[in-house]
Amino acid sequence: MFSLAERSLYVADLDLWIDSLRPRARCYVSHGHSDHAREHDTIVTTPANAAICRARFSRRAERHAEPRSQRPLLRDLPEKPAPKCDFEERPFNVPWSDGEHELTLFPAGHVLGSAQLLIEGERGRFVYTGDFKLARSYTCEPPEVKRCDVVLMECTYGRPHYVFPTRDEVEEAIVAFATDALADGCAPVFYAYSLGKAQEAMAILGKAGIPLAVHGAVDEIAKVYARSGVSLPPYERYDAVTYDGTRALIWPPSGKTQPKALQRLKPRRAMLSGWALDKSAPHRYGVDACIPLSDHADYAALLRYIELAQPKKVLLNHGWRDFTWRLRRMGIDATYLEPHEQLALF
Repeated sequence: MFSLAERSLYVADLDLWIDSLRPRARCYVSHGHSDHAREHDTIVTTPANAAICRARFSRRAERHAEPRSQRPLLRDLPEKPAPKCDFEERPFNVPWSDGEHELTLFPAGHVLGSAQLLIEGERGRFVYTGDFKLARSYTCEPPEVKRCDVVLMECTYGRPHYVFPTRDEVEEAIVAFATDALADGCAPVFYAYSLGKAQEAMAILGKAGIPLAVHGAVDEIAKVYARSGVSLPPYERYDAVTYDGTRALIWPPSGKTQPKALQRLKPRRAMLSGWALDKSAPHRYGVDACIPLSDHADYAALLRYIELAQPKKVLLNHGWRDFTWRLRRMGIDATYLEPHEQLALF
């Protein structure tokens, strides 16, 4: 039996929570973004994501240990042990038994270490995708799709106009933005999440030979990527005193503090987001350009995933509810999973 409680999936047969936003005794964590990764007594995840979670949880604990007015800058924080979470690390595509069920983690292609969960039992095969994408990436594992009877998938971009340009076109747009800005004497600034998208932007720009500087939070995650075997180009950690605008700067969009160095430079800003396909995006984000680099599946990829997985039942969450009736019109048995709803495997 599966149920959705407090925006988290609970698998009663396994006494296992999935991506819970509240502390649990045992929880599967699909990837390291904060809307999925919280601290639990035991976290079931991949080795790479365990390393990311340790780094992020440790920094979070350090920053909240001091009164807000006394908190040090991120770059000044010493290395400290991560919080006391036990990690049950499971490699990709190595099944394990849990009671009468067999569980397997396999790549989601979202960020490094992100995983989908396959649960197999006498009632069939159930897959939880978490956040995923099917497009290629330089910095995370290639995604996989497994056939199943029931799939619970996110549908962030589940409307027809969210079809991204080709990956080559997106890369060309990012490189052209940086090249043109530097040629005009401007400092190119790219806003990208510190986990995943920032490292992907680093790889794209580095491949084109564009020098890089990154926010401290991006640097911390890039170090985890490097220890996990991901090759990233050379870069400098941003310093307000030495940054002179001759390097493309990668900065988290959630950062409340904007780069002080830009007060004496002429910046040109771009947001990296799938929401760039909305015409209002540049105005909404207050940037010069929006470029649709996304770590989620677009509308076409959502349909392609269903085609490949061939489920009897599609459950949806984290996205547009009207994607449900779009699927139903195609003859697909689809339901948007509502809070507190309980369901059998199929």
